[in-house]
Amino acid sequence: MVYDPGALNASLAAAVGSDPDLVAELRAAFVESAARQTDLMGRSRCDANWLLAANRLKSIAASFGAVGLLDLADEAIDGAPGDPVVLRKLKHALEDFAGN
Repeated sequence: MVYDPGALNASLAAAVGSDPDLVAELRAAFVESAARQTDLMGRSRCDANWLLAANRLKSIAASFGAVGLLDLADEAIDGAPGDPVVLRKLKHALEDFAGN
């Protein structure tokens, strides 16, 4: 699945206007927060920690209008905690967001 980092840029621009420095700062905060939750999911040793991090990731994605990432967070919530396939998808999505 390909994620559209451009949609994130559009959401940020709509929220803060045309200030490229502020857009870049918010984008970096988004990527950092989402990566932190994905890392916590990868290191979780119990179902509760997995679900907590996945729900936080879902909230971050929803706050920034990152629909594809929100769908992956839902997949993590609905699936098996520790699912390596979901973790790979999340890491790939974050690479897409970080690279743009």
